[in-house]
Amino acid sequence: MAGVGEIACTYAALILHDDGIPITAEKINTIVKAANLKIDAYWPALFAKLLEKRSVEDLILSCGSGGAGAAVAVSAAPAAGGAAAAEAAPAAEEKKEEPKEESDDDMGFSLFD
Repeated sequence: MAGVGEIACTYAALILHDDGIPITAEKINTIVKAANLKIDAYWPALFAKLLEKRSVEDLILSCGSGGAGAAVAVSAAPAAGGAAAAEAAPAAEEKKEEPKEESDDDMGFSLFD
């Protein structure tokens, strides 16, 4: 679980990047202090050093690039009436309706507007 220092420096770096300001330990520390947060002194320097070598875009894009989990099929063992239970199971599955997902347009707002 990420600590306050990690999260504060992450948000500070994102704010600086979004405003087009070079990301330095001093500027990260300034934002953290403005938010009235107390963090360990090494966090701003650690983040600034990391972001000297890698761009924020690279880090954001690489965070979602982990492999997709493999789907695992689990079948239940048939009960005493094996064949009848096996035939009834597909019929029950066909009757299930997928819940309709609401989109942002349906609610009248969008997260990114």
